[in-house]
Amino acid sequence: MPSVLPDGEPVPEDGALPASALAGAADRPLGFYLHVPYCATRCGYCDFNTYTASELRGSGGALASRENYADTLIDEIRLARKVLGDDPRRVETVFVGGGTPTLLPAADLARMLAAIRDEFGLTDDAEITTEANPESVDPAYLDRLRAGGFNRVSFGMQSARQHVLQVLDRRHTPGRPEACVAEARAAGFEHINLDLIYGTPGESDDDWRASLDAATGAGPDHISAYALIVEEGTQLARRIRRGEVPMTDDDVHADRYLIAEQALAAAGFEWYEVSNWATSAAGRCRHNELYWTGADWWGAGPGAHSHAGGVRWWNVKHPGAYAQALAEGRTPGAGRELLTDEDRRVERILLELRLAAGCPLDLLAPAGARAAARALTDGLLQSGPYEDGRAVLTLRGRLLADAVVRDLVD
Repeated sequence: MPSVLPDGEPVPEDGALPASALAGAADRPLGFYLHVPYCATRCGYCDFNTYTASELRGSGGALASRENYADTLIDEIRLARKVLGDDPRRVETVFVGGGTPTLLPAADLARMLAAIRDEFGLTDDAEITTEANPESVDPAYLDRLRAGGFNRVSFGMQSARQHVLQVLDRRHTPGRPEACVAEARAAGFEHINLDLIYGTPGESDDDWRASLDAATGAGPDHISAYALIVEEGTQLARRIRRGEVPMTDDDVHADRYLIAEQALAAAGFEWYEVSNWATSAAGRCRHNELYWTGADWWGAGPGAHSHAGGVRWWNVKHPGAYAQALAEGRTPGAGRELLTDEDRRVERILLELRLAAGCPLDLLAPAGARAAARALTDGLLQSGPYEDGRAVLTLRGRLLADAVVRDLVD
């Protein structure tokens, strides 16, 4: 959940949406994102809307506390029911992210999920995910999560090398994420993800291979691997600027991506989005697919973003301001924007081109269609899908995905 909010028009105090937002809603999936903004410590690379206890002390008082956070977030779920009115859809995916959601008691996460079930209902095959830091859970906690209705868990592993974790300011020890996978399996979780980061200053190719080997050997059915982005204002950015640690370059990121593709494919994983691999279609993150394909989701929590039928809105950032708005019966929405047809066309290209299924060529304007033809000639798009009317990236195209996307949206 990014820490900087965009500009936008005001959100009505009751959170009401324009009629266009719900037109045709029955044909679109509905999901919920629940943001838990608390962390025990701040990681050096993190630019998300998160807060440690010391950062909240004296800023928002009891309204910003973890102890009553679940009740506050449930208030927003009930507000969502009022805003969406008689929308008959049951929720297909719920994703609890952060921050560190598992700093809250498992019972609190289960109550938040129960509120969605009570207000909207869940589909029979609903995907219910929470993120977790390896040091914030144990077998008993995972058992309680599973009993509370969660069926997917995503652990922040990042690296298997201690010196890499230290640069990232991660607090868990190597080996703990792999143990968490075993504990989650024992608790009955059907789907498990491990998050990895490559390109950390001081990381070598061998370090990255060791992380991939450790992750695949643990037996998850999903792995996400992201290139480290050094965000301005973070502790890591300051350390790089002072020359304390080196900055990796794009060529290193490309090499690490190729290593990842080779190792993950050999272990039975298949890419379905540029940064995501799964061992089967069932192992894919359906909640993220909902984002990537322009479905509807309600984001509850400080700084959370939502989307419904071409209307996008976002909440105030600070937990105290968020809780105050709900306590006063107001929406916590800070701003919103109504997407034009052109906005939505461009967003479809930006997001769908990153998927293994690709994006339809008929989304492209004439200049974009010409760019796609060049990308095909240059080996950046697959020829078979292209002949079938879809732009699908080759492995080389995935390495240059951002540049390909820029050309195709013209």
